Amino acid sequence: MDIIIKSTLNTLQKSQYLLDKLDDAILSNQSVPPYNSSIGSHLRHILDFYDCIINMKRDRVDLTARKRDNKIETCCHSAKDYLQSLKGSLRNLEGDLNRTIQVTDDLGLGKIKMPYTLSALLSQANSHTIHHYAIINYILDRLGIVINDSDFGYNPTTPKERTY
Repeated sequence: MDIIIKSTLNTLQKSQYLLDKLDDAILSNQSVPPYNSSIGSHLRHILDFYDCIINMKRDRVDLTARKRDNKIETCCHSAKDYLQSLKGSLRNLEGDLNRTIQVTDDLGLGKIKMPYTLSALLSQANSHTIHHYAIINYILDRLGIVINDSDFGYNPTTPKERTY
């Protein structure tokens, strides 16, 4: 298995760990300002990003065509099922990860199409996931919930404080 796929699955395992610790009420809680987004909305967003990659057609990925299934945001069981399905598909992702694909996204001024390699898009998805884990960590903190994972929401390149 390619190192990019292994890294992606390792990062996504944190979603499983998180979902195992939460209930539906916490997953869907929108009480934390200033954005009042829920942990579930961030997890759904993460998983939808991967779904777009997995379901590409003819080496074309449209990141603006996400599922946005509200049930994933509000039901831990549904989110776990979606996560497991995506992880299975990622394990079976076939083809040259260095091949060029066309990615459609909206960077703020309307949809544009850009050439990527599949490995670059998976790398972006991994960093995107970690970024959303950091936001989820802020929400957890405000809700008074501690996740016992000191790396949750931290990019592997983030310098760690050394204790001597």
